[in-house]
Amino acid sequence: MENLNGLLAFVRAAQSQSFAAAAERMGISASAVGKSVARLEEKLNVRLFNRSTRRISLTDEGQLFFERCQNIVTQLEEAEQELVRISAVPRGKLRITAPAIGYRMLLPHLPEFRARFPDVELDLDFSDRMVDVIDEGFDIAIRSGELNSSQMMSRRLGPFRFAIVGSPGYFAQHPAPLTPGDLRHHACLRYRFPGNGQWQEWELSETPEELPLALSSNNLESILQAAVQGLGMAYVPEFIVRNYLASGELISVLDSFQKEGGKFSVVWPSSRHMLPKVRVFIDFLTEKQVLG
Repeated sequence: MENLNGLLAFVRAAQSQSFAAAAERMGISASAVGKSVARLEEKLNVRLFNRSTRRISLTDEGQLFFERCQNIVTQLEEAEQELVRISAVPRGKLRITAPAIGYRMLLPHLPEFRARFPDVELDLDFSDRMVDVIDEGFDIAIRSGELNSSQMMSRRLGPFRFAIVGSPGYFAQHPAPLTPGDLRHHACLRYRFPGNGQWQEWELSETPEELPLALSSNNLESILQAAVQGLGMAYVPEFIVRNYLASGELISVLDSFQKEGGKFSVVWPSSRHMLPKVRVFIDFLTEKQVLG
């Protein structure tokens, strides 16, 4: 870096034939320019400038060196401008990891994002396993629940509620529960967390100690489809069943007994410079209120 500074100081001084003018252009002191040039001369073991009290001028060796160095500095400036231009425009592959069911949250909004930022290539990973964002090289993760990692920055995407749902066919054979206590007489479809194998709790104001188990799975999509097929009742995020509720394929019960729901956040490594592609995607998710 010191060699580059000396080279730049030499070229600027040669162009303006003044250490003071070169210093003003570079934003440093005239003495700093003079010292950089002197160190460069010492390293090259050649005198580049003739110096007087009023002006400087290139020696023959300095003129030859200037003709070569001027092109180098110009190329460096062009390279720097290109990097600034590239870094200012959202572009490149954006690696995103989200829960398996997260595609229902994200995909409806992605056509608009792609229309706005066509140079951003989306690489999506939908999985219920606990992904190590940093070690596995992801740019962004969508996470639910509380976040406590000092290595990650986060922004809330918003809260969501849960719903207990079943199909009309199921409720035709099993009268809909009127209180949480009635769940002990129903077939329950339970989600099992992939990381630790624990059941997801049905967070109600009152819940039987044990829920009759008809089916369990570590994939929430399969739980949802089992409910649609009439195998029992499922406890799922409300945003993934809105269309099913609107079409009548599923019916929601015990709504008044639901406790406060969950929350999603978008997270990214705090140790990395936030590239434009990351910034615009985070801003887009917040703007679109993807859980709304």
